[in-house]
Amino acid sequence: MDKKFKGKAWKFGDDIDTDVIIPGKYLRTTDMQVFADHAMEGIDPDFSKNVQKGDVIVAGDNFGCGSSREQAPLALKHAGVSCIIAKYFARIFFRNAVNVGLLIIEADVDAKDGDLVEVDLDGGTIRVTSADNPENVREYPTGKLPDFLLDILNDGGLVEHRKKQNALN
Repeated sequence: MDKKFKGKAWKFGDDIDTDVIIPGKYLRTTDMQVFADHAMEGIDPDFSKNVQKGDVIVAGDNFGCGSSREQAPLALKHAGVSCIIAKYFARIFFRNAVNVGLLIIEADVDAKDGDLVEVDLDGGTIRVTSADNPENVREYPTGKLPDFLLDILNDGGLVEHRKKQNALN
């Protein structure tokens, strides 16, 4: 996992539930492309057509609330989202995101659709450059994820992490 990255912001509000992230009617498959093609369909039908690899979701409180479906972070990861920044994540979504290798950061960040978001995990900063005015740059602190979670994310998720651990033993 890169420790520094940047991408275009996709802004969402509070209480984005897993049914909005990947509607239940698509859960009868295990095809990751189907998940990616319908990510965020419940709130932005054009999201999957326009999101680009490396883009960042910036959201409010309680992102990923609702059911415990791990397909929600999988859909976002396979759609190309590199990171989700939210004020707060529903705990089961937080853990599911780590388990599938999708970086999540709890931080209160002000961004609009199209702003450039730069994350520096080692430096502990998030920079947001306004798409409307490139001179408008805001910087926010990131909380540090515990090393054991970073290890899981670096390995690509919990399954790959456990495989790596077993190979070392």
